[in-house]
Amino acid sequence: MAKLTKKQKEAQAKVDKNQAYSLKDASALVKEITSVNFDASIDLAVRLGVDPRKANQMVRGVVTLPHGTGKDVKVLALVTPDKEAEAKEAGADYVGLDEYLQKIKEGWTDVDVIITMPSVMGKLGPLGRILGPRGLMPNPKTGTVTMDVAKAVTEVKAGKIDFKVDKTGIVHAAIGKASFDVDKIVDNAHELIQTLVKLKPTAAKGTYIKSIYMSSTMSPGVGIDSKTV
Repeated sequence: MAKLTKKQKEAQAKVDKNQAYSLKDASALVKEITSVNFDASIDLAVRLGVDPRKANQMVRGVVTLPHGTGKDVKVLALVTPDKEAEAKEAGADYVGLDEYLQKIKEGWTDVDVIITMPSVMGKLGPLGRILGPRGLMPNPKTGTVTMDVAKAVTEVKAGKIDFKVDKTGIVHAAIGKASFDVDKIVDNAHELIQTLVKLKPTAAKGTYIKSIYMSSTMSPGVGIDSKTV
């Protein structure tokens, strides 16, 4: 096991692992213990009382964070020529179709989100093995397969993220940057958690929100009291 650095030891010493903090206190603490020399991402991990192996307990959705993610999201719009101007005006970083499909086939995936149209999805099918594992395959459920390309691009650029419970029942999502004010981190975290609550499957029994942890890049996790959210 790798040895902890002096800064990592200091950070761990400030976190009481037996305490569940309020959302505001946790946000302030994560900012305090973040010591990397870049603007670290703030991440939320929410363990849900669901069995993701069962289709009627799958939790997946989208949320628009009030203050965005703080990340410059690179968007590829795979659209027909009549939609190219619309996508460019909305702020898409890359716009086109066949030339980008060929680039992806050759291994290029240097984007964060791909937005496309229903008529183009047939061409994307063969690229599933490349895009799927990277979470880049467009999906109507997340709003990335749509005729309203401009709206989709604008929303993603403004801080719309999609999330999906993993096989262990946890939803992981980046909700901001360490440079954000505490209140902005709180607002973004609250928005994600409330969205998860609204998506509770009717088949899920018992405690739904089992635990919530907030951390930044390379920081220890800070437990959050779900009753304070």
